[in-house]
Amino acid sequence: MTSPERQPLLHDLSVTLAAPTVVLSRPDGNLDAAAPGGAVQGLFHADVRAVSLLRVTVRPGAGAGDGDGDGDGDGDEGWLPAVAVMTASDGPGRSRFVGLAQALGDAVPDPTVRIDRRRILHPGLLTEQLTVRSTATTPVPLAVRVEIAGDLVPMEHAKAGLTARSPLRPAGELSSGTGGLSWGDGTVAVAVSAPGATPDAEHSTLTWTLTVQPGESADLHLAVEITEPDAVVTAADPRPTWQRPEVGADDRRLPALVAQSLDDLHSLRMATAASPGDTFLAAGIPWFFTLFGRDSLWAARMLLPLGTDLALGTLRTLAAQQGTRTDPATEEEPGKILHEVRRGVFDDGKGLVLPPVYYGTVDATPLWICLLHDAWRWGLPAADIEPLLPALQAALDWIDTAARAGDGFLSYIDHSGTGLANQGWKDSGDAARFADGRLAEAPLALAEVQGYAYEAALAGAALLDAFGLPGGERRRAFAAGLADRFRARFWACDQQGPYPAMALDGSGRPVDSVTSNMGHLLASGILNADEARAVAERLAAPDMSDAYGLRTMSSRSGGYGPLRYHCGTVWPHDTAIAVTGLVRTGHTEAAARLIEGILDAAPAFDYRLPELWGGDARADTPAPVPYPAACRPQAWSAAAAIALMTALTGLEPDVPAGRLHLRPTGPLPVGALTVTGLTVAGGRLDVTIDSGGRVESVTAPAGLAVEESAALRA
Repeated sequence: MTSPERQPLLHDLSVTLAAPTVVLSRPDGNLDAAAPGGAVQGLFHADVRAVSLLRVTVRPGAGAGDGDGDGDGDGDEGWLPAVAVMTASDGPGRSRFVGLAQALGDAVPDPTVRIDRRRILHPGLLTEQLTVRSTATTPVPLAVRVEIAGDLVPMEHAKAGLTARSPLRPAGELSSGTGGLSWGDGTVAVAVSAPGATPDAEHSTLTWTLTVQPGESADLHLAVEITEPDAVVTAADPRPTWQRPEVGADDRRLPALVAQSLDDLHSLRMATAASPGDTFLAAGIPWFFTLFGRDSLWAARMLLPLGTDLALGTLRTLAAQQGTRTDPATEEEPGKILHEVRRGVFDDGKGLVLPPVYYGTVDATPLWICLLHDAWRWGLPAADIEPLLPALQAALDWIDTAARAGDGFLSYIDHSGTGLANQGWKDSGDAARFADGRLAEAPLALAEVQGYAYEAALAGAALLDAFGLPGGERRRAFAAGLADRFRARFWACDQQGPYPAMALDGSGRPVDSVTSNMGHLLASGILNADEARAVAERLAAPDMSDAYGLRTMSSRSGGYGPLRYHCGTVWPHDTAIAVTGLVRTGHTEAAARLIEGILDAAPAFDYRLPELWGGDARADTPAPVPYPAACRPQAWSAAAAIALMTALTGLEPDVPAGRLHLRPTGPLPVGALTVTGLTVAGGRLDVTIDSGGRVESVTAPAGLAVEESAALRA
């Protein structure tokens, strides 16, 4: 039984997703939140569990009429689930299940009756086709029963591992031969229809009786429709948000990873009810099934090679809720970009209480600026950028104000006492540790956030200059001063040499654990060549890189654990960010090592990369150890596949300057690589690179000068 101090486990659940709706079920397709270990099972719509019980069972030769389908009042006697033999994703929003009805059909060793279950999910609508197939030699009379109910609890109830509430009592209806049940709480309504079934509201069942002839099959249909008039988040525009590239590589794992990731990303698309035309990516399933500033920004940034529409939707959505006042309860400040949006107050029952719109993040604001700048470089039209310039100026002002308040650095502290103790991407309460394992005390200034702020200041200056606005020199001066302060105060040293500390604590001491945070600095530009080399050497060392990707913390540091959420696990987005920086600074061998780790991990997860996994060494385990409560799919994990593919090509466009630069990683860890159907400046980009890293062909939009160079070697 799940401890109340533990999140319920997710890694072995079947996921069918069409944001803002998701089904989390057992491998046989059934779900029961009240069963042992089932706390997070359900059909969720945004932050609400609309269905907490969905179970299909069969029994031989029965009638219907009392809730169990046989009219004799004997409850569950004789009803059995099909034995699961196949579970598979069938594309975005689709899953297939095959089960054997072993109690039915011929009395022979081979199964003669099976139940095929085709699940199709659209936003707010689940449909299932149950197909009973018989190869028996005689007719098979049977009853098929669906038990279905909902408790309408918020997501945090499930996340806390709490026992499912008693389902709402459904209302039953029967008209024109269509069985149906419905329930609701005044804000969310659920309606279930099952043509030809007999509904029983008292027992929350729908039952069909039928006979299947030898060699024939029978189809039964179930639909669950969810309505939420006052929804905060809603489905994205059904039209594609990006162009889907085709990837070919000698290492077939890369194309498989990209294909699955693109399916998952398509299903994670979401919009706010206030701005339904602006698409962003929900952070992850199930815990973060909404807009998250940091996560949505990083995912959109990694997907820029597929087009700028997602970036524009993300930028607009976040700019629309940019902070305008100072409010310690929500952590809102003028110019600040929010952390997350929920349907209501988020209360985990353990002291974490977040308002529906929460601004407790120190990094989303500079990342918003970086995304705007990068989208501009990938070809976002000036007409789309100009309306966002006031938000850009407000975000730059927030960075300036925050740095003055933080002794020259961007830092954070939970002002409310009920918010997030850590407000960078490693936001668990025990993420910030000294090398001896002691926890660091706030206010904390994270290393990577200073890198983001440096990059954002220069990016903002470039945009201000390009659009004829004042302030560029002031932003460049800020960046130079920040780099000097960072160089003077953040560097630590141990027996292996110098390295950037994870953070500065409340007294200004370097939090000297060796962590992946330093990997985010490489692409930001805040490090000089010697410093970048020192960071690359640290990331390439076995204590950081001999896992299935980059560890969040060195295996030599105090507090390390291979399954500690932020202190030893591997996060694919974190690895991809480091790889991007390693390639950009010319440390391609270290990048290749990390890419190989992710590719080694991917098949173990059927190429659907989870939020994170264990940091065990590859030599110690034949496959990555799942982190059992990890979200899967997760937006920035799926987007990491695109970031790794892009890093292999060394693509760096500058559309405003009319240039497209390619610098592959040298000998590619995936062998020869061809990517067709990328998007830059609104046009098509195709690239072919041989296994040695030589660009064989490039087809780019007219007006872009293609510049090729060999990989740097450091």
